[in-house]
Amino acid sequence: MNDLRSPMTNRITTRRGLLKQGANMAAAGALCSLCVAGVTTPTFAAALTKEQRDKLTPEQVLQSLADGNERFRTGKMQGHDYIAQKRATRGGQYPTAAILSCIDSRAPAEIILDTGIGETFTARVAGNIANDDLLGSLEFACAVTGAKLILVMGHTACGAIKGAIDGAELGHLTGLLEKIKPSVVATSYTGERVSKNYAFVDAVAKTNVIHTVAAIRGESSVLANLEKDGKIKIVGSMYHLEGGRVEILS
Repeated sequence: MNDLRSPMTNRITTRRGLLKQGANMAAAGALCSLCVAGVTTPTFAAALTKEQRDKLTPEQVLQSLADGNERFRTGKMQGHDYIAQKRATRGGQYPTAAILSCIDSRAPAEIILDTGIGETFTARVAGNIANDDLLGSLEFACAVTGAKLILVMGHTACGAIKGAIDGAELGHLTGLLEKIKPSVVATSYTGERVSKNYAFVDAVAKTNVIHTVAAIRGESSVLANLEKDGKIKIVGSMYHLEGGRVEILS
């Protein structure tokens, strides 16, 4: 297993890194600094252009999210001028990635990966499952709008996973948990297979991410073909509530 910090040669580390390397920063957007208590923190107002986004590879996009997660973990997040980002993206959007993650309030992908407005599509549903509507949304993000990466992100101590293990029933939630139950059965684990055992819960969560990635490839020929052609990359990951690390699974 690897985390998102895997090295990559000659990478463009972030959207903002790309803008810094551009010859015409003024045209791309304003770059200024915000002084707080004597500390100068970079504040980036620019949004990525279509031309800049299209030049990125899926691997570079993955690395940019890796760098964002590292900033989050170390408390060195970018200074986001959200008002300026809002203005810069009102005429169009060119996100680099689509993230499918859990609805859990402790796992907001944009913060965990230190991204700004217009940088990622983010879909959230309990248990980070892939149903028809979510597959259609991911197809829109990649095939229509041009995102280069799909990142499925589960997390530790997931309540939806616990509910699936327990066989919980409640309105429409019952049907959602049914989609997770195959991951419970498929998880190889020699310890106590109950929801109170967090190690088992996390093992099932990893299996569930792998199943979601497989479902995206198996149920969407649009996305599978884009990946086959090297235009996108579909990656599974786990966010660790303890420590804040995003770990790559597939």
